[in-house]
Amino acid sequence: MAAITTPTTHTLRALNPCPWLLSFRHMYPPSFSSSASFSPSLSTSEEEDSEHHSTLSSDSTPKPIKQTQSFYPKRGQTIELVCETLAFKGKGVCKVPETGFVLMCDRALPGERFLGRVTRKKGTYAEVVKIKTLTPHQDAVDAPCEYASYCGGCKTQHLSYEAQLKHKEQQVRELMMHVGKFSDERSDFPSIMKPIVPCANEFHYRNKMEFSFSNRRWKPREFLEEEQGIGNDFALGLHAPGFFDKVLDVNKCLLQSEPANAVLLAVQNCWRDQSLGLSPYNVHSHAGFLKHLVIRSGRDVHSGKPEIMVNFVTSAYKPDLLEPLVDKVSAIPEVASIVNNINTSVGSTSIGEVEHVLYGKATIAEMLRGLTFQISANSFFQTNAQQAEILYKLIEDAAGLRGDGSEIVLDLFCGTGTIGLTLAKSVKHVYGYEVVAQAISDAHQNADLNGIRNATFVQGDLNKIDENFGKSFPMPDVVISGSFSRLL
Repeated sequence: MAAITTPTTHTLRALNPCPWLLSFRHMYPPSFSSSASFSPSLSTSEEEDSEHHSTLSSDSTPKPIKQTQSFYPKRGQTIELVCETLAFKGKGVCKVPETGFVLMCDRALPGERFLGRVTRKKGTYAEVVKIKTLTPHQDAVDAPCEYASYCGGCKTQHLSYEAQLKHKEQQVRELMMHVGKFSDERSDFPSIMKPIVPCANEFHYRNKMEFSFSNRRWKPREFLEEEQGIGNDFALGLHAPGFFDKVLDVNKCLLQSEPANAVLLAVQNCWRDQSLGLSPYNVHSHAGFLKHLVIRSGRDVHSGKPEIMVNFVTSAYKPDLLEPLVDKVSAIPEVASIVNNINTSVGSTSIGEVEHVLYGKATIAEMLRGLTFQISANSFFQTNAQQAEILYKLIEDAAGLRGDGSEIVLDLFCGTGTIGLTLAKSVKHVYGYEVVAQAISDAHQNADLNGIRNATFVQGDLNKIDENFGKSFPMPDVVISGSFSRLL
């Protein structure tokens, strides 16, 4: 589920903005051939408003009718498709042979032949929901998560990890060629586009998960008639794909650690109790108390054992209401910190204006490349600490440091300074820039914690720099852009 694409570390003398990033989300995969056939438009009662209410049994599957003429699909049509590749975020890509029209389908795998229903058209492409698989992908596997068919977090969990890596690497390769304008015919292309680095752990690698409370529980169609009763519309979990106001109720997530799952289950088992007077936040009326449950995992610096931070994000400060939840969660041995962030805004962010410590300490720790980092509730930290160790070693290797401690390193979008701080022992000075004030504060704290004196961190918006920016630091020998160093 996680892998590293090799980071790009440049030795640059000038800084330029990256306008190509703005076009990233508008990219489409290159042309592929595929087969498609269409049926007449379905009746209004058969059309689906969303891909999440489209699961049909095989005996109710509309039969596609072959068409020889060339035309664009319409909403409600049933199409026989062959998926050719995976696009960004795991959507399967198909095309109409005669027109080249692009159709995108969640959970369709390359090589899979299936029946899909057109749900909506978006300019130059249309979205399709899969109704029935006719011929499965050769690398298809059984998804281990019970929510994999509905949750938007792991859309390719039913594809083998090795195949996931192959398609992720292909996506990066196409970005390098079509956006970066690198030619794969260049003799040095293999040194630019290096192989993807797999993760040793497919699951339980993520050290931060954010769950939402909601008064609008989303249920798969086959479960709509089940669990009728008071409180069944309440949910704590992950947003259903395509919905900002509906949440899929979950009791366990395979991405986070087992102690973190113990916390999630403990909260699930008690927060709906009407006697507690707890209410989920309503994003429409802006009423309600509980907004988010954020769970972070770290390691005790002395024992190396897991430690957990639990962050309740609420619309107001009412510690008495949270006391029953705090009692339940604090009984879990790994829980070292429980905080309450107060977010009075109408937005869905989990970052609060004020933070209160309800139990334990205000931060937890994590260790990377021999350094200790204190992590607060709202600070940025690489969500896969194990891969971050590998990533930072790749960055150091790519930087080509001379070993005499003479280099100046400029760390852009530095976050809490983790990359720059791991290089500080080998260079003359590190200068880090980041727009988030809390992240800069954490970077200073982490530098002090590790006794690092040759690092300077500055809060500033790198999207608004001018010609005077380069006068704030010596000429850098190495420039690291956090935008290019990312975990997948």
